[in-house]
Amino acid sequence: RRVNDEFQNQGDMVNFVLVGSEQQVKDALDAANWHVADIDTKEAVVKAVLQTYQKKDYLQMPMSQLYLFGRKQDYGYELAQAYSVVASRHHFRIWKAPNAWNGQTVWAGAGTHDIGFEKDQRNGKVTHKIDPAVDGERENIGQTLQASGKVKSMYYYLPPDPVQGAKNATGGGYHSDGRVLVIVLK
Repeated sequence: RRVNDEFQNQGDMVNFVLVGSEQQVKDALDAANWHVADIDTKEAVVKAVLQTYQKKDYLQMPMSQLYLFGRKQDYGYELAQAYSVVASRHHFRIWKAPNAWNGQTVWAGAGTHDIGFEKDQRNGKVTHKIDPAVDGERENIGQTLQASGKVKSMYYYLPPDPVQGAKNATGGGYHSDGRVLVIVLK
């Protein structure tokens, strides 16, 4: 239901699920203009400088590693404007679930919208502040994928004991109606 950081601090909620093969997921997210986040920070700095030099936008800023199913995310994706990617970006992490649904691969996702900066309650450092209304990011993910033409169906699932209010791993609060958006890909 919730992801955690490397110290086992609970964080963002799983607020959407993708159903489809790894290739279907990649194709749908590419068609929706989502970008795979860079993993290595040093490499990202070099890439950002090179892309700026080549007059290209850098939209793959690294994101922290979070955990679900006992392991870090399989992919991190983001959607941002070039000049605001540092402070404001739509982003999510997905994990291949250990079980399938009707023989299809399931990907659990935790999406949030960075809207600025705040103090990390764990260590006092600066971190991204998320929009506390996390349902907005869930809707954004669904809308962008729907517009890609790669979605077969979408529906909501309200689990028992839904997450409706919590704090992320850095101490920022968020709230939700608790529903999980299920997106079945073509």
